Formats: sequence, structure tokens, C-alpha cells
Amino acid sequence: MPAAWRWSTWNEPRCSALCRPVSASKPSPFIEANMTDWIKAAHDATYIVPGFTFADGGELDLRLHYRTLGVLARDRSNAVLMLHGTTGGGGQFLQPSTADFLFAAGQPLDAGKYFIILPDAIGHGGSSKPSDGLETAFPRYCYADIVEAQLRLVTERLGLERLRLVLGTSMGGMQTWMWGERYPEMMDALLPIASLPERVGGRNLLWRRLLIKIIQLGEDERRGASTRQPPSLGLAWNLFELMVGSPARLTTEFARPGDADSHIQSVAEEALKVEKANDVIWEFDASRDYDPSAGLGLIQAPLLAVNFADDELNPVELGGLERAIALVKWGHAVTLPVGPKSRGHQTLRMAEIWQDYVRQLLHQTEASALKQSPRGNECG
Repeated sequence: MPAAWRWSTWNEPRCSALCRPVSASKPSPFIEANMTDWIKAAHDATYIVPGFTFADGGELDLRLHYRTLGVLARDRSNAVLMLHGTTGGGGQFLQPSTADFLFAAGQPLDAGKYFIILPDAIGHGGSSKPSDGLETAFPRYCYADIVEAQLRLVTERLGLERLRLVLGTSMGGMQTWMWGERYPEMMDALLPIASLPERVGGRNLLWRRLLIKIIQLGEDERRGASTRQPPSLGLAWNLFELMVGSPARLTTEFARPGDADSHIQSVAEEALKVEKANDVIWEFDASRDYDPSAGLGLIQAPLLAVNFADDELNPVELGGLERAIALVKWGHAVTLPVGPKSRGHQTLRMAEIWQDYVRQLLHQTEASALKQSPRGNECG
């Protein structure tokens, strides 16, 4: 990797060793470009880790739900691990706004070429979580537990010793930094999106703790026993929606009090239908142990961090990404400007905007990937 691969904020795509245009690969017959029912295309599976020990000392037979797309190559050189954000699940990557621009034939992570692993983190999706029955007795998991469980899935269940790419968004981006530090020899490349490699603090910490406190107020009223979710969960979810939105888009969508009131009610009603109070509290509390800042020098794989200029969770004006990337040996960073399709933090779901950086990173690291594992034929 060239030594000039350093920090840059690109207001427009700029020709360099990293962002030189790359030709699209020949379309694969595995999945046609117009296929959008990615949930049906994915393979669902579950792995049970018996006696998983959490950082807080708790122990649980841990259920890990995951999905895969594509076929693992004979030489196991084509595995890509993708990590989702807080309150999400691996299935979020199967939405058309993401999957069509990443997994379709000829796209950067063409499912006819790569074996894509989409785990649900502890406490999320189909993996073990408080609402399964333990509720407040569920272990207080943290990001270290989530990453450890991901490793167990990759190595024990799937039998993989190396990954072509680890890509994560939001919480998953934060955990991508952790993967690079904890398992520096396990991947060819790292791509954290919408994240910072530093302790959660300031406004980002305050709104997370406020969200938890709002839910807990309602929990106190029902004393944690009722199966009915507290109305405060709906208000808390509105705070979440507000923080991950785009200021410009919110300005155009909510011009009158009635518009705002209707939106608040709609968001709250939907949250009360699909979310569980203790699950959400545990999800947001899990970031309490996160702070990879001291270990950035341990990262050995080429790393490209992609953030968004209108992301209120990771404010560009504080310079956190610029300071951090200078400590990563083969680190580079991109802050994408606001555009007509920007959605603040939720731009992470709009892969059309950042897909070229995935392609460029894979292209740039192809030579090192070939050295690590000779290419073989795919197995059916």
C-alpha cells in the first residue's frame, strides 16, 4: 500500500491511488441486477454458542442469527463480513437501497463473486436478546461481547481464518475499527462507515443516555413486569429518528406544527408495535465500553473510513476522524459532502452514494488478497 495513502477530505471524487476509476466486473449470472427480493435470496441460519461468557460475568447459551448471500470459494478467499447498526440487524443490508447497489451483478460486492455474511448482533434481530424472556436479567452485553460473538460465528461456525473485507455501518462501523485492532491479521481490508474510533462522548453520549432515561421513566411506571410497552418508548424513538436524520431534509419535510405532530405520532405508534423497551435500553447502553482510540496503531489492514458531512452523530467540525486516521498505518478517510440524496447519518442506507468507495478499496487491495490466498474455483 503506497505511503501516500493518508488522510483526505474529498469534496469531489479526486484521482489518486485509491479513487482512480475502476471498471465494473463482468455481470454474474448468480443474481440479476433487477432482483430486489434480497431477503428471499439470502440463506437464514442460526448458531448456538453454549456457555458464552459476557464481559459482565454473565453466561448464556447464546443464539446467533445470521444470513448469507453467495457461495464460499474453495480457497475461502471471498468472504465478506458486514456489520449493522444499533437497533438494526443483518437484514438491513438486504433492503433495495443498499443491496441493489452492492450485491447485484456487476456491483462491488456481487453476490455471484463474494460470500457475504450478515450477522445479527447480540441483542438484535434474531439473536439472543432481553425480550426473549430474561428481560432485565439478560446479561448487560457490550461491544466487546458483540465482536467476540461475531468472531465465534466466523471461525467456529463458518470455519474461516481470513476475511476479504470487514464492512460496518454506524455501530457496525465502530465494531469494524475494533475488528482491525483485535484481529489485525484476519482481513484484507476494513471499511467503517458513519462512525468514529473514539469513546462515545459529548452530544452523542448525552442523547443516548437521554433516550435510555426516557424509556426507563415509562418502565418505572409499569415496574418492568407488563408485556405492554411503555408509551415513553415511542417518545424515545422519536429522539432517535431526530438524531439520525438530515437537517436539510427535516427542514423541507416539517414546515408546520401539524406536520411535526403527525410525524411524532406515527413514529411513536410504529415503535410501540415493533420495538421492546429492554431490548432498546440494552442496545444503546452497549456502547459504554467503546474506545478504540488507543489501539489504532495496531491496525494492519488497509482501512478506508467513509463519513457524511451532514451526520449529526459524527460531527465533522470536531475533527475526530482526521486525528484518528493519521494513526492508522494504511488508513485513509473520506467525508462525503451533502447532496440531494443525503440523509444525514442514515445516508449509510443509501449505498448508491458510497458504493464506488467499496469498489475502489477492493480493487486497491486485490494484490494483497491474492498473496494471502491463491484463488480457487467456487464450490457449489
